[in-house]
Amino acid sequence: MLESLLDDAEGAVAILPQRSGAVDLNHLPEPQWRRWAEASGFTGESGQVCLLPDAEGALAAVLFCYDPDELPWCTAELVAALPAGNYRLKGSLDPWTAGQMVLGWLLGHYRFDRYKEQEARGCKLVWPQGIDRGEVLRQAQAVRQVRDLINTPAEDMGPSALAAAALEVGKAYGASIETLVGDALLERNFPMVHTVGRAAADAPRLVALSWQGEAAGPHLALVGKGVCFDSGGLDIKPAEGMKLMKKDMGGAAHALALARLVMDAGLPLRLTLMLPIVENAIAGNAFRPLDVLRGRDGSTVEVGNTDAEGRLILADALTYAAEQKPDLILDFATLTGAARVALGTELPALFCNDDAVAEAWLAAGRKIKDPVWRMPLHANYRRLLDSRVADIHSTGEGGFGGAITAALFLQHFVPEGQAWAHLDLMAWNNRARPGRPVGGEAMGLRSAYAMIKEWCHERKGG
Repeated sequence: MLESLLDDAEGAVAILPQRSGAVDLNHLPEPQWRRWAEASGFTGESGQVCLLPDAEGALAAVLFCYDPDELPWCTAELVAALPAGNYRLKGSLDPWTAGQMVLGWLLGHYRFDRYKEQEARGCKLVWPQGIDRGEVLRQAQAVRQVRDLINTPAEDMGPSALAAAALEVGKAYGASIETLVGDALLERNFPMVHTVGRAAADAPRLVALSWQGEAAGPHLALVGKGVCFDSGGLDIKPAEGMKLMKKDMGGAAHALALARLVMDAGLPLRLTLMLPIVENAIAGNAFRPLDVLRGRDGSTVEVGNTDAEGRLILADALTYAAEQKPDLILDFATLTGAARVALGTELPALFCNDDAVAEAWLAAGRKIKDPVWRMPLHANYRRLLDSRVADIHSTGEGGFGGAITAALFLQHFVPEGQAWAHLDLMAWNNRARPGRPVGGEAMGLRSAYAMIKEWCHERKGG
């Protein structure tokens, strides 16, 4: 992917970006280009591409129409439309717009090629001047990491492999890492992580990463649901429902990639990352419906359905994260089908107990076109999680408002006054769009990162 960028290339073909709604073909440097574009039906609609020839019929320049509201993805569409060759952006683009175009260019080159050689795009782009190369590259690499982790089948991305990926990231940035495996989870009081994962051949584990930026700043805790495969447990899923469950560790992939972004950027904050990692399998020692579990915080939990396992492992991890007394906790999880029913597969559901944090995330999503949508932590629905035999029921009764009751279950393990946000996401593209092929996808990752950058600098007063 990064090979598609060049420091320079002699004779690179000029890409002439034209903002949709403001296209003036009369300003093209060659009058024959205007006539060619008009004859080719170039109307200035976003995403339109027109290849402009020279007098000998060779490619001389490229007209490309973009809508700022569709960045960075419109540039990914451009990649698919160009013939092999070297290109450079030409025109008066501000650094932010140019950076978004390069990000789209990079994501347009993404291919999951671990098991099958994929056709490489022969298009290369010269770095525009004035943009923050490091920022563009770290975001592209983070999205690629999320996609690669999710796309990898569970046979090769079980608990041990996902933990190894986290260890690799932590070591690259000098973070402190602790991994608890199997019965060590019981010894260190992560009982629900152990219970959910104990039936699998690949033992359950918890990865805890700590990192401190060079400058002192606020404390951020990230938590990600790492269910590497979800059979549903004894409440087994049907075949179609189980097919995509390699993506059920998408929350952990997001949390890990966000931690990488924070560390790579050297943000002035203290970081804690918690990844509870399991496979929800079936065996003689699998946990059962109506079992009563005890969480790390001492709460007793009545299991309503073994297929609602993600919230159980998140509960222990959230408890631990809150014990560190961070300024903010963010958790990411492919948690409920109900969120997909409410918002579809492409818009993550945000639940947050802090209005300022929620609005900052929403605003960041609007700005960089990585949206999330806020859903209510409706307190009156908490009674739906009442249990006759335990402190809380894991799923409750009735079947309605499932994304809300799942978030309220998690909130039970977040202390009063602790700022916290929970993102319930699909982590998968069901349809191909420019720069977003079918498969694993980062959703809300870039906007979370943008929000955190603003948040940590505001907390420092800078």
